[in-house]
Amino acid sequence: MADFDFAAQPGVDEKLIRDLATLRFLDDASNVLFVGPPGVGKTMLSVALGRAAVDAGHRVYFTTAAELAAKCHKAALEGRWKACMRFFAGPKLLIIDALGYLPLPEDGASALFQVINQRYLKSSTILTTNVGIADWAGAFGDATVAAAMLDRLLHRAAVAGIDGPSYRLRGHQNQADAMRKGVNARVS
Repeated sequence: MADFDFAAQPGVDEKLIRDLATLRFLDDASNVLFVGPPGVGKTMLSVALGRAAVDAGHRVYFTTAAELAAKCHKAALEGRWKACMRFFAGPKLLIIDALGYLPLPEDGASALFQVINQRYLKSSTILTTNVGIADWAGAFGDATVAAAMLDRLLHRAAVAGIDGPSYRLRGHQNQADAMRKGVNARVS
């Protein structure tokens, strides 16, 4: 958490993030949703919270939405569905990264819903996504599953919308600005 540059990312509610860093949200099985475009720090913040939870002695598991869907699909084919659900229900904190970046397979949204449902009111989930909440029905292709998932996720949740510049592209932008100034200085 100490490495996160709040000054470079003015779209982050620093007070909310610092409150989340106390890990009180784990005590009442609340969830955290980080919503925003690529490169704004959603994964970095979720990993920092996960690391803090591990340091505090909690079981934490990190996965991407695509990996979760693939593991659930494979478990269903192999007759290990219940074991898979127990696995994802086990950690005190489950971090599901990059929801919406890759299309989920047809049964992926259903599997994700079932994992969220297994954890509902029992343990916390952090989810990072580039898909705004209003657009989940379209992203999942099933309005009913999206609504049910959001109902459980948002019931007790902190939603951190991050709308700012990409960390990864910041260096490139600084380079482009310097080049532009250099070219303009030579032209003048």
